[in-house]
Amino acid sequence: MRKIITLLYIATSLLIPFTLRGVTPSQIRWHNESTDTTKITKLLIQATDFSASNPNKLMEFIGRQFVGMPYKSGTLEMEPETLTINLDEFDCTTFIETVTALALTIEDRKNSWQDFANNLESLRYRQGETNGYASRLHYFSDWIVTNIHRGYIKEVTDRIPQSDSQIKTLDYMSHNRASYPALKDSATFEGIKNMEVGYRSHRFPYIKSARLTSKPVTNALKGGDIVALTTKIGGLDVSHVGLIVIEKDGPHLLHASSREGKVVVDKLPLAEYMRKSSNLTGIRVIRLQTQ
Repeated sequence: MRKIITLLYIATSLLIPFTLRGVTPSQIRWHNESTDTTKITKLLIQATDFSASNPNKLMEFIGRQFVGMPYKSGTLEMEPETLTINLDEFDCTTFIETVTALALTIEDRKNSWQDFANNLESLRYRQGETNGYASRLHYFSDWIVTNIHRGYIKEVTDRIPQSDSQIKTLDYMSHNRASYPALKDSATFEGIKNMEVGYRSHRFPYIKSARLTSKPVTNALKGGDIVALTTKIGGLDVSHVGLIVIEKDGPHLLHASSREGKVVVDKLPLAEYMRKSSNLTGIRVIRLQTQ
């Protein structure tokens, strides 16, 4: 199914043309090419025992392989914009992108770092390839919408009991231009503003934080779900992302934590984590699309 959706998207998309291409080492900014390529190959081989019919278990397995790896922000914020691969350090988004790209590569029954790099680039960039800072999917709503169209993921938030929806205009980046060095360039700034136009009064589903103590809600969450934590911050949809793991006391967050300084399974149950974070309003739930 995922491949059929992807092919239909490629065939019919006029606004966002997308073509698959091979990524060469010279087109990648590596943290450490030799160790990163070795880690990728090892992980792809380790994960081949997981059936493609259970992508959630695959996502959780891969995510747990990075527990203890250091947290580091800003690993993508280097000029010029280049596909960056770093399996030694993560922020919350690069952690999710890396896990998802590895899982997609396994689902495609591939086992090379080149296949992983192609999937990572497809997930991270609007047209499936790097074309400047504005081509990166900076807002998580944009990441979700684009990768649903490609057939990589599906959003299941509105299928979970007690879900709601909210409307926000996403313009945080253009309203905080000074916080993003790349936006000093006027053409890049215009590119970001043009992207934000598509997310004026953007409606999206979410589950309010207060409802995460409800059994019907927690029972609907699965280990390996991608969760996007929605925020009160003006102009911004999501301020943190991670994976769900199910512990004895319910769902917990497996994430690259700035507070802990590394990838962890959070000590707090998800409901308690949300309660202690005053800027968080709820969650969105995304799953890998099965083939």
